[in-house]
Amino acid sequence: MIRKTLYGGLVAALLAGAVQAGQERGQVTNLPLPRFVSMKAVEGNVRRGPSLSHRIDWVFKHRDMPLEITAEHGHWRRVRDRDGAGGWVHYSLLSGARTVLIEQDMVPLRLRADPHSPETARLALGVVARLGECTESWCRLTAGGYKGWARKASLWGVRPDEIRD
Repeated sequence: MIRKTLYGGLVAALLAGAVQAGQERGQVTNLPLPRFVSMKAVEGNVRRGPSLSHRIDWVFKHRDMPLEITAEHGHWRRVRDRDGAGGWVHYSLLSGARTVLIEQDMVPLRLRADPHSPETARLALGVVARLGECTESWCRLTAGGYKGWARKASLWGVRPDEIRD
């Protein structure tokens, strides 16, 4: 019961945000489009169209990689990665758990969302980190056992205007 309520509350919050922003919504889930998710599977076939009969163009091979859903069709989601590469993947390969990709080399993780706060670590270009809370300019990340705040501008997988509690 609690899980249903929490899930229902999350869906309601996403829908309210989409309506306020005038954002398009998916015809299957009614969730905002585009939206970010992550790869749940270790690898996933990327198809040319939304069915098993469509040709596999390539395979995503990085668990937790952030992806952006741009369309929905039945059990299929059209996704793209940071480089714009993508296609259709089965929804069961995706997770709502949010991750981001570090887009600059040696991004400092800070104790607080403040450029003068002490560093807890530095993240290399291409590292995938778990996404937590986000303010207007900062996001809380977890990667390799380290936690801290990084500037949102150095991340892919979170919208510039996205605020997360």
